[in-house]
Amino acid sequence: MQGQQQQAYDRGITIFSPDGRLYQVEYAREAVKRGTASIGVRTAEGVVLAVDKRIRSPLMERTSVEKIHKADDHVGIASAGHVADARKLIDFTRRDAQVNQLRYGEPIGIETLTKHVTDHIQQYTQVGGARPFGVALIVGGVEDGEPRLYETDPSGTPYEWKALAVGADRGEIQEYLETNYDDDADLEGGIELALSALATANEGELRPEGVGIATVDAESEQFVELTDDETEEYLAAYDLLAAEEDDDAGDADDEADDDSEE
Repeated sequence: MQGQQQQAYDRGITIFSPDGRLYQVEYAREAVKRGTASIGVRTAEGVVLAVDKRIRSPLMERTSVEKIHKADDHVGIASAGHVADARKLIDFTRRDAQVNQLRYGEPIGIETLTKHVTDHIQQYTQVGGARPFGVALIVGGVEDGEPRLYETDPSGTPYEWKALAVGADRGEIQEYLETNYDDDADLEGGIELALSALATANEGELRPEGVGIATVDAESEQFVELTDDETEEYLAAYDLLAAEEDDDAGDADDEADDDSEE
């Protein structure tokens, strides 16, 4: 009976179950968990975004795997979940940032941008004939010289964080962040923390082509995405660089990933 009752309430997004749950929103959160991990770290000198962007096949063009996005000169976004849903929301944030620049002659605030996109997400939790966005975003940037870091949830709720992870292995990565986070860390320390946390879900080793890193420096207020060579230097410096002989095994693991999710 309980299973039949749940089926009656999870068919429509606009219907609450008797215990106050929206099953479609919960299913959207499960879609986020199936995506590869993304991490955000806020430091005194700026924001760091790091993502796991392993590809399923050596025949796939790596540039087509988009996990880190530039929303504006001072804003970067990392995603986890359904790729198409993420792209739709990224387009929304880019338009919103440009409208603010044209209308008010100043860069949009990170909190304002996040709340605008979460308001947009929330609309899809109470409209019939639609479904929630199956993606979570990490929005990081600099507002009036101050680094800010936010998470968007499929329910349309914004959360501000010092450091967070979304996607697969969130519990394990978040526990590492909570244990090792330092309020006084500089941008280099934030990169080390983000990469080390990401490595906890990858047997302690990472390959530069399977990792994406971007920073927004508080002084310059500019989004910068690191190249593979720069990423490799950081991995080598922090003793996180995977050995060459692990490549074949890594490729086999990558084939298990769903290409509809990141």
